[in-house]
Amino acid sequence: MQTVLSIAGFDPSSGAGITADLMVFAAHGLFGTSAITSLTVQSTLGVRNSQPVSPDLLRETLDCLHSDLPPAGVKLGMLATLEIVSVVADYLERLRSLSPVAPIVLDPVLRSSSGRELLSPGGLALLRERLLPLVNWVTPNLDELALLSGLKVTNQQEMVSAAQALAKNCPKLNIVATGGHLDQPDDLLLTAEGEQHWIVGERIDSNSTHGTGCAFSSALLSRLVRGEAPLEATKGAKEYVAEAIRRAVLLGYGKGPLNHLWPLR
Repeated sequence: MQTVLSIAGFDPSSGAGITADLMVFAAHGLFGTSAITSLTVQSTLGVRNSQPVSPDLLRETLDCLHSDLPPAGVKLGMLATLEIVSVVADYLERLRSLSPVAPIVLDPVLRSSSGRELLSPGGLALLRERLLPLVNWVTPNLDELALLSGLKVTNQQEMVSAAQALAKNCPKLNIVATGGHLDQPDDLLLTAEGEQHWIVGERIDSNSTHGTGCAFSSALLSRLVRGEAPLEATKGAKEYVAEAIRRAVLLGYGKGPLNHLWPLR
C-alpha cells in the first residue's frame, strides 16, 4: 500500500479539507497521512472562522512524517498564510530533490464558497512565485484560475487563454481548470506537453456539493500515484466526484458532503 500526504486545512464537518482527503485516499486503496495548516469553524452552512497553525509546528509535522512515512505523492489544499506557504515550499524543495517525479497536486484554496478569504494576499503572491514551480498539477476553479493567471475567466474561451498564460510561466505544469460553475460543467486539461482536452461533465441536481474541489484533487492525486496517464487520471477523478454526488445522502442544513467512500460500498 502506497502512502500519500495531504497538507490542508481541517474541516470539522468532514465535507472538505483533511478529513475528506483521507476518505478519498482510502476509497482509492491508498494510505493517507496529513499535516494540518489551519483549523476552521465551519459546517454545511459555511465557514465562520479559521485559525492557522504555527509554521514551526507544521514544519515539525512534515519532518516527522517524512522520516517515517515518506509520501509517493502530495495533495496541497488550504495554506492560509505566507508563512505556511513558505514552510510548504521548503518541504517540497526537499521532496523534489529526493523524488523528482512524485506527483504533487495543488488545489488552490483561496476563498470559501461562502466568500471567506482562506489565503492571505501575501500568501497568494508567494504561492505563485515559489509553490507553482514546485508542483506538477494544479486544479483551479474559474475564480482561482483568474487569480492565478491575472486574467478574467467567465467562459470556456477565457479558460483556455488563462490556462495557457499560466502554463507559459510554469512550463512543467499540468493544469485542470474545473468548469463546475459554468452552465455546461466541462473541465479543461492542459498538459505540460501542451495537449488540450475537454472532459465533458453533466449538471447533477443535488445539494450535496460541499468539498467537490478537495475530492477532485485528491482523487486525481490518487490515480496519478497508481500510475494512470494524465487524461485517464483526470477523467477518472471527474467520474469519481460525479458518482460521489449522485450517491450522497443529504446531511446538514446547507451544502452537504459527498459520499466519498462510495467505491468501498
